[in-house]
Amino acid sequence: MSVNVEQLNISPQTDICQLFEHYSAKNWSMLLDSGTSQHQHARYDIMVAGPIMTLTTQGDTTHIWRAETNKITQSSDNPISLVRKHLEHCFGTPEIQTTLPFCGGALGMWGYDLGKRFETLPDVALNPYRTPDMAIGLYSWAVIKDHHQGEYYLVSHSDYSAPDSAEIENLLNSDVSSNVKAFKLTDNWRSNMTETDYLTKFNKVQDYLQAGDCYQVNLAQRFEAQYQGDEWQAYLTLRQQNQAPFSAFIKLPESSIISISPERFLEVKGTHVQTRPIKGTRPRASEPKQDCAMKNELQQSEKDRAENLMIVDLLRNDISKHCLPGSVKVPELFAIESFAAVHHLVSTVTGELETGHDALDLLQGAFPGGSITGAPKIRAMQIIDELEPHARNIYCGSIGYYSLNKRMDTSICIRTLLCENNHVYCWAGGGLVVDSDGELEYQETLDKVAKILPVLKEL
Repeated sequence: MSVNVEQLNISPQTDICQLFEHYSAKNWSMLLDSGTSQHQHARYDIMVAGPIMTLTTQGDTTHIWRAETNKITQSSDNPISLVRKHLEHCFGTPEIQTTLPFCGGALGMWGYDLGKRFETLPDVALNPYRTPDMAIGLYSWAVIKDHHQGEYYLVSHSDYSAPDSAEIENLLNSDVSSNVKAFKLTDNWRSNMTETDYLTKFNKVQDYLQAGDCYQVNLAQRFEAQYQGDEWQAYLTLRQQNQAPFSAFIKLPESSIISISPERFLEVKGTHVQTRPIKGTRPRASEPKQDCAMKNELQQSEKDRAENLMIVDLLRNDISKHCLPGSVKVPELFAIESFAAVHHLVSTVTGELETGHDALDLLQGAFPGGSITGAPKIRAMQIIDELEPHARNIYCGSIGYYSLNKRMDTSICIRTLLCENNHVYCWAGGGLVVDSDGELEYQETLDKVAKILPVLKEL
């Protein structure tokens, strides 16, 4: 089997959303989108559709659908191991001669609660969602935009059917269905905890911290509203407002996922590993002088630096499980990155994969990301499950790909919405430490969704 790469005759000014909108209503269509961001890691956009196989995990069972037979089988095996197994079965070891990041392979989402398959954790929080814990498609073709080169490419496999270049190019000259209905909330946002509830839970976390159970716990509230209309239209609006480098839209049979995340979880290129945890936040201000003051306050905050360092240490430990001894480094500590709603404190941790381990081993060993659990991770996750009323599902999980050339890139699903059964869910949380202030932490959760909840309410 060989991988074919064809440059498309599409202007670099063309937004990939103009192509993807023709697929956005089709189940298992997915877009990994740099969101028109100018961020240093916003180089590629990747769109896929029509998988040759899907793997959906709920609890202990993974359902495996094959396009070739249109039949579903079930397995109780490790879901990440199943992804690896079926990739090898479907694609073998193809000849790959491209530097593009995705050459076909696995693409989709790993929900936060999938972590319960890898660690012994409680299952107390209510779980009302239809969306599975893992939803991965195996894709034999993709359209990729390289923003640095200003080029579009069609990647396909000789053993599987794919649209040809003319078919993709002609999409730009065809209209999308006129039956699309505008996205609109049909009631107001409501949280699964009041401010009083949050502060009560905050105090409970403080008790655990003082008792030495943890150094840090991430506590989140969930917002919910009813809606009608097309989720893709909501994505387009939020994308324009946030311009987040790890944006994504995923259309599943019973739900849609909208992500405008600024955070990378794990990237693997060759043997090189990178993770970039975010921990530390200040709101943006409309007046430039005040906005600069907020940025400087975050940069100099001893509390936020300490909080960030705790998670850096956690991630150093997590990736070292599958990296060469002595290879894990921290080349960047406490950098400031600014996004539409907030300034963030970001660090970079790197390592080199050890022989005999691949990116999927790394993903399982570090899942879910430590920046959205707390430290130590397992005890923090136990406390989260005790105190948060509902399961997290996609929130604080990961979206990304594992390519046949062994490359991987994944996000942390913050600033991420789940749309199912005409209900839209959005979460916001933050890391709590012993010197946190409850009212300030509560306000921080609102700051993080300042470019989401009001934006959708106004549609």
